[in-house]
Amino acid sequence: MRDLDFRALWDRALTYDEFVKQSTEHCGLWTGVYRLAHIPPWALERACEVGRTYRLLVLAEDWCGDASNTVPYVAKLGALGHCLEMRILRRDENPEVMDRYLSGAARAIPIVIVLGDAWREVGHWGSRPAELQAWVLEARKTTPKEELYPQIRRWYAKDKGESTLREILALLPKGSSVTTSIAPARPEQELSSLAPPPVADHHEGVA
Repeated sequence: MRDLDFRALWDRALTYDEFVKQSTEHCGLWTGVYRLAHIPPWALERACEVGRTYRLLVLAEDWCGDASNTVPYVAKLGALGHCLEMRILRRDENPEVMDRYLSGAARAIPIVIVLGDAWREVGHWGSRPAELQAWVLEARKTTPKEELYPQIRRWYAKDKGESTLREILALLPKGSSVTTSIAPARPEQELSSLAPPPVADHHEGVA
């Protein structure tokens, strides 16, 4: 298996604005999540303390609910901090990349690939925050998919992108520790009590 040419992939990847403009059906959703996204000070400080720019190459599709609830936060962090650059590859147009980052046998997205010096991969993240994914893997044993989706959306509304940012930033070299404490895992009963966010129901499957 040949190594991926991340430089070439980056050069043909889309900026966030380009990706959103091409996403005609879900353009309003992605624009709205980005506009309302709040980047906490600890995340901005952590991103900038590494002292150099890292590139984030994202695999996503605009119809994916997990992507629309995470990628806009990452894009806004990069825009505010000027220390992370982000571009997006459409998953379905890049199967050779997606197949390097499978979740088991599933082509789950989004995937965020962190690139450092000489276009070397520092690490990758996806396709959901660890706390949420752990809950989904357990809950889907007894819960129909159509009942899982509303609870997933509520989790994202409560979390406001913080778990995604924290886990991706943890892949970067540490200058100083993030002082904000990690929120404790939410029990299943709390998941069902969260207010639903304005996100789409488009999932390829619960991975």
